[in-house]
Amino acid sequence: MPKNKISLPKGTIVPNHLAIIPDGNRRWARSQNLHTKYGHKHGFDRAVELGRAARDIGIHTVTLWGFSTENWDRTPSEINYLMKLYKKLIDDFLEEAKENQVKIIHLGRKDRLPKSLMKRIQSAEKETEKYKKFVMNIALDYGGQDEIVRAVKKIIESGVSSDQVDLKMIESHLDTNSQPYPYVDLMIRTSGEQRTSGFLLWESSYTETYWERDHFPDFTPSKLKEAVLDYSRRRRRFGGNDKEEHFKFKPEFTAKMELAWWRLENIPEGTRFRDYAITHISEQYGLSKDLAVEISKHFIKGAIYGQKKDWVKSKSAMVKFYKLLKSEIKLAFEPTLAASLQVKMWREIGTKDSVAKAQKAEETTRAYYAEVYRLSLFQAAKLAHLRVLANIEKNLALAGAGEHHWDLAGDYLHKFYKALKERVA
Repeated sequence: MPKNKISLPKGTIVPNHLAIIPDGNRRWARSQNLHTKYGHKHGFDRAVELGRAARDIGIHTVTLWGFSTENWDRTPSEINYLMKLYKKLIDDFLEEAKENQVKIIHLGRKDRLPKSLMKRIQSAEKETEKYKKFVMNIALDYGGQDEIVRAVKKIIESGVSSDQVDLKMIESHLDTNSQPYPYVDLMIRTSGEQRTSGFLLWESSYTETYWERDHFPDFTPSKLKEAVLDYSRRRRRFGGNDKEEHFKFKPEFTAKMELAWWRLENIPEGTRFRDYAITHISEQYGLSKDLAVEISKHFIKGAIYGQKKDWVKSKSAMVKFYKLLKSEIKLAFEPTLAASLQVKMWREIGTKDSVAKAQKAEETTRAYYAEVYRLSLFQAAKLAHLRVLANIEKNLALAGAGEHHWDLAGDYLHKFYKALKERVA
C-alpha cells in the first residue's frame, strides 16, 4: 500500500456520494500571516489530495463546492485568481481523471463563468463522459436554490403540464440528473461552520452532516477517514421504521449491578465479583446466563489485570471478550479496536486523578461508545460525559471523600444507562 494511502477497517460502510463544503481557506491564510491567495492555493492542493483519498476508499461520487452564486461579491482580483486556479485544477487533474476513469461534471450556472474556463470545463466533461467508475462534480457558480429554479424553468419551457410534475420529473432536470448517485450520503463542512448554505439543497434531503473544526487546508485524508468512520456508525432510517434489534436492558437495574461491583474497591477473584459482573453483562447485552458466564470470564480477567495495571494482559483478555460478544450480539465493532479503547478508557478514568484528565478521558470514552454501539461521535458525547462523571465520583468515594460520592456515582450511572437505552433501543 502506498505510504499516504488510507485504509478502513473491515465492514466500514462507505458513502456512495460525498459532498464537501471547503470552508476556511482565507481564514487559514490569515492565521498563517499569509495573503489569502495562498489559502486558496493550499485549499486547491488539498482538494486534489482528498479526491485521491476518496477514490482509494471506494467513494464513487465526490462533489466539491468551489464557488457559490453568492461569491461574486468578492473583489475582482480574488475572483480572477480563483478562476485561474480552477483552470489550472482542471488542466492538472484531467490526465489523472482519465487514468482513473473519473467522470468530470460541472454543477451550476453556465452563463457567468469566464468563457475560457467554461471551455476547459466542457472539454474535460467531453473527454471523460464515457467513464463510470467514479464521478467528480465541480460546483462552480452553484447555489442550491438556483439549481431548483433553473430546473423549474426548464420544465416550464418544455411545456409539461402541472399534473405531470412529480419528484422524478424535477430530478430529471437537476444538474445531477445523469448520475447513478445524485443524492448525498455524507456532507462535510470545514472551518467549524454548522450550516449547509443550501449546497445540493434537493440532493441532500437525507444527507448525514459532519462538521469539521479545522479549516479546509488542514482537512487531511486521515481526517476524511475519521469522518467516514463516523458516518459508518450511524443508522440511516430515511424516515421509515427502524427494524434493527436493539438492547432491552433496564437502566436502573444495570446501573445498580455495576455500582455493586464498583463498591468492592479492590477487584477480588472471588465469587462475589464474578456474580455481579456476569449479571451486569447478561443484562446489558441481553445474553443468556450460560453465554454471560462464558463471555464474562474474559471481561473479569481484563478488569483484574487492569486493576493491577498490567495493560498488555488486560487488552489481550478484552480482545477475546469482544470477539465472543460480537459473535453473539452481531454489532459491527472491530474487537481489537474496541478492546484498545476499553483499556485506554480504564487507564484514563480509573485513576485517582481522573478529574484533571476528564477532558482527555471523555475523548477516549466517546470514541469507545461510538465504536462499540455504532454511534456518531456527536451521538456518543452525552454518554461519554455521564460515564466520566460517574467514574470521577467513584474515585472520590474510593479515596474516602464520603459516602455521598457513591450516591452521585450511582445517579450518573443511571443517567448514563438511560441515555444509552434511549440511543440504542
